[in-house]
Amino acid sequence: MASLKQARRLIVKIGSALLVDRATGALRVDWLHSLAEDVAWLRGQGTDVVLVSSGSIALGRGVLGLPPADLALEQSQAAAAVGQIRLARAYEQALAPHGITAAQVLVTLEDSANRRRYLNSRATLETLLGLGVVPIVNENDTIATDEIRYGDNDRLAAQVAVTVGADQLILLSDVDGFYSGNPNCDPKASRFDTIEHITPQIEAMAGDAGSGLSKGGMKTKLMAARMATAGGCAMAITLGSPDNPLRNLERNAPATWFTAQMDPQAARKRWIASMKPRGEVIVDAGAVHALSNGKSLLPAGVVAVTGRFGRGDAVAILGPHKQRLGQGLTRYTMAEARIISGCKSMEIEDRLGYPGRAALIHRDDMAL
Repeated sequence: MASLKQARRLIVKIGSALLVDRATGALRVDWLHSLAEDVAWLRGQGTDVVLVSSGSIALGRGVLGLPPADLALEQSQAAAAVGQIRLARAYEQALAPHGITAAQVLVTLEDSANRRRYLNSRATLETLLGLGVVPIVNENDTIATDEIRYGDNDRLAAQVAVTVGADQLILLSDVDGFYSGNPNCDPKASRFDTIEHITPQIEAMAGDAGSGLSKGGMKTKLMAARMATAGGCAMAITLGSPDNPLRNLERNAPATWFTAQMDPQAARKRWIASMKPRGEVIVDAGAVHALSNGKSLLPAGVVAVTGRFGRGDAVAILGPHKQRLGQGLTRYTMAEARIISGCKSMEIEDRLGYPGRAALIHRDDMAL
């Protein structure tokens, strides 16, 4: 079984049912504080932690006196607007005694589909983690419509895992793993300890949406597992309702682990290498040497820029003799790249008229 202590970066998905008592609509404060203890323990091991948490609608509907039945879109958005404040405050209060700062990050499906928004989200999360903050990510239910929704936080958590290059994703669920059938209905259903490949047979065992004992069911969890493992992130499904669910998992609580297909960095570089370049960046011999030593590409080493590309697009990186070195995701548009080509980092603001990033292509966004 995988150890949480091995994770450099860990994503934890928390559903509404774990945070909010269905009968009373009240926050499960003691459980949340036990989760905060787990987060502090992981942070003490040197692990970056991101929490992907539902709960805003469940908290808000109780405050507004809305019925427990399905809500209209505008009612859900109103409940989210009220509940999100309470949800963020609850995490802040739970983590503060451990000296941990919490941050709220609200996203929609559109944020990952649009490359510029995706890069902004990634940069924000990376900066927060670098500062020792624990981001609390949730779907922005206040503004999201059906067309721009993830619809479930299992897949949102997988997307976040891929975005920040996490090596482990934990889905805290109302079931302790993936079963060959619904254990509530089938006494012969057995739990898988490890799944190395999601085969058609495994998919057939997931059943229909809603049969996985929570909204979306096991099908959405398999979708999340497919996305996460392809991005180099191992994923576990485990029971989340007991106190200290993450330490329980470390102590070999029942769970199903989905095996990562490769490490996160290799998966990201393969993804970058597969993209169609929208332009070319020609660099000098000094830049070639720097790139070969794992450095980012700075504007100072750029000789020429061709093509038509925007921020976040893939561009080919060519050496002085037009030999192909690789490609990467540019942090500037074509027009900006031409303006700052050959200039030192301290000169970027003077050239552009506004502050810019030091690297034209960061080493994490490059496949050579």
